[in-house]
Amino acid sequence: MPHDHPASLESAPVTGPRIVRTRHDVKSRWVSVVEAIELTPSMRRVTFAGDALLDFASDAFDDHFKLSFPSAGGVARRDYTPRRYRPDARILVVDFAIHDAGPATAWAMQATPGDEIEIIGPKSSKRVNQSDVSRWLLVGDETALPAISRMIEESEAGTEISSLIAVAGPQDEQTFNTEASVSVSWIHRGPCAPEDATLLLSKLADALVGAGTFVWIAGEAVMARRIRDHFIALGHPKGWMKAGGYWVRGQSNAHERID
Repeated sequence: MPHDHPASLESAPVTGPRIVRTRHDVKSRWVSVVEAIELTPSMRRVTFAGDALLDFASDAFDDHFKLSFPSAGGVARRDYTPRRYRPDARILVVDFAIHDAGPATAWAMQATPGDEIEIIGPKSSKRVNQSDVSRWLLVGDETALPAISRMIEESEAGTEISSLIAVAGPQDEQTFNTEASVSVSWIHRGPCAPEDATLLLSKLADALVGAGTFVWIAGEAVMARRIRDHFIALGHPKGWMKAGGYWVRGQSNAHERID
C-alpha cells in the first residue's frame, strides 16, 4: 500500500522488551451479577461480585479468562478480558462486545442482578515491562476495546499511548479516565466489513513508529493479520509487536494466534 507520509522507523532492539510471566492457580469460581448496563449499542457491561474473587489475579491488560454459558449443547466456554478488577471489593467488570448471536451474547443481553455464572482462570499473565517501552500503539476493534481501555486507564503518568479503534459508528465511542498521555483515533467502519482493514491502514499511513514503540493489535483475525503485516513490511521488529485474532467472522468461538 503506497504511503504519502511513510512511518518513521529507527533501529529498535530485535529482542524486544522484557516480558514478565506469572502463572496463576487455575480454578473454577462462581460469581454473581450485581449490575448489567448498556455501555454503548455494541457493548454491554456486566459487573460480578463474590467471595470467590478473593484470590482472583490478572496482571496484564490483555489477560483472558473463561466464562461458562448455558447452550443447546450443554456449556459453552468463551474467553474474555477482565476490564476492571477491584480486589478490595471483590468486584470484576467484564465488557461484552455484542457482535454475534451466540450463547455469550444471548446471556449478556439478558443478565440481571442475582444471576450466577462460572469463571475459570486466567491461567497466566504475560506483562510487557513498561520501563522498556517508550511508546505504545494499540490497534483493534470492539473486541479489543476492553483490553485497550484497561491499558489506557491503568497506565501511569508519563506513559505515552496512541490508539486506533475501529467501531461501527460514533455511537460506539467511549471515554477513558487516565493519567497517561493518550491520543485516541476512532475509525467508523460504516458499511465496511469488520475484517476489512482498509480504513485502519489508511490512518496508520501517518503513524510514527520509532525505536521503543510496542505495537499491540487485536480484533477480527483477518484484520489483525493485515495490520501486523503492515508493520512487518515497514521493518518493525517482531519482538516489539503482539497480534491476536480475537474472533473470526462467520465462525463460532474461533480465534487465532498470529505469530
